[in-house]
Amino acid sequence: MNRRNFLTVTGTLTGGTLLLPDFLFSYGAQPRLSMGEQSVVFIQLNGGNDGLNTFIPIDDPLYHEARPAIGLHKDKVIGKDKGMAFHPALKGFADIQQQGDLTVIQNVGYPHPNRSHFRSREIWQTATPEDQYLNEGWLGRYLELQCKDHNPTAGINLDNTDNLALLANEPNFITVKNPNQFKYKNTNEQAVKLSDNPQLDFARKIANSVTEGSEQIQQALKKAKNSNMYPKSGLGRNLQWIARLIKGNLNTKVYYTSLGGFDTHNNQLGLHARQLTQLNNVVHSFYKDLKQAGLLQNTTIVIFSEFGRRVRDNGKGTDHGTAAPMFIIGGNNKGTVIGQNPNLADLDQGDLKYETDFRSVYAALLKEKLDFNHAGIGIKNKPLQGIF
Repeated sequence: MNRRNFLTVTGTLTGGTLLLPDFLFSYGAQPRLSMGEQSVVFIQLNGGNDGLNTFIPIDDPLYHEARPAIGLHKDKVIGKDKGMAFHPALKGFADIQQQGDLTVIQNVGYPHPNRSHFRSREIWQTATPEDQYLNEGWLGRYLELQCKDHNPTAGINLDNTDNLALLANEPNFITVKNPNQFKYKNTNEQAVKLSDNPQLDFARKIANSVTEGSEQIQQALKKAKNSNMYPKSGLGRNLQWIARLIKGNLNTKVYYTSLGGFDTHNNQLGLHARQLTQLNNVVHSFYKDLKQAGLLQNTTIVIFSEFGRRVRDNGKGTDHGTAAPMFIIGGNNKGTVIGQNPNLADLDQGDLKYETDFRSVYAALLKEKLDFNHAGIGIKNKPLQGIF
């Protein structure tokens, strides 16, 4: 039984108290790898966020011509600069940009784009070529090479289900819904002697390591007070937990969470405004929380979606498209806009042409924030320059 299968048997760690059999708790504690001070927080926008109505080419007449039903007016947008502007719901993003802590990367995508939600997410989460399939995620492969032994808190996924981006042969992450309730208990306090069975001893080793991960999380929570500045929403709770774990010095390099509701084929104006409002308010709270704690320079927030939307609206909303902007907050980024404004006069069958391959952004994050050679996990793209 390998580590991944063992943890599948014991269950995804989505909150509450999980009781592990007492026969697993006789293996000695394992040394932890010191992961350093930098951490990266990923916020995945599920459904295909409409980038053209998020960071808007407001001065381009082709934008207004292509979107008679959902195009935003010049007097409604905010943060106008060099032909671009933010959706009116993104006042916090505009403030973060004004503070010099937000970098926007324009027209991010990949060659031969796939408009399936599931397949495009797989491509983003594995960072493999579009014609290759892999069961291990890019962050999982990175953590596997960084961790000397199974380290359950090297990555934290705040969600109900595991995320492919973090999967690898060695599961060096935990999926947890509520870290405050994430506790392991031994069903028998009496120690059990090590067996002569290598598979059983291996299972004991993993169980002890996961138990240690629970203890690390609880210790981190005790060190950091809960902030009341966060909106009451699923994403708000998740980023509130992440901030608390970061402030509590949890030994974690990668945090991951998501927000759905961006598949805006119909009623886009209302739906998109609602989702962007939630995103804006939570991210702005997270930003202020980390900044007040003096930890923003050590934390890089990455916001992305599996694809953008088509340039021309469908009368009620937008259909699946290709390239879209990525947002980088914190981590001592340069606070610039990288790339050209969307070129609405040069489209590929009605869709934006990508300018920056998302794997170049991953390569830059690995190099600049995680001190890791991206080639080690099979990313061939050169790191994108100018983010940090």
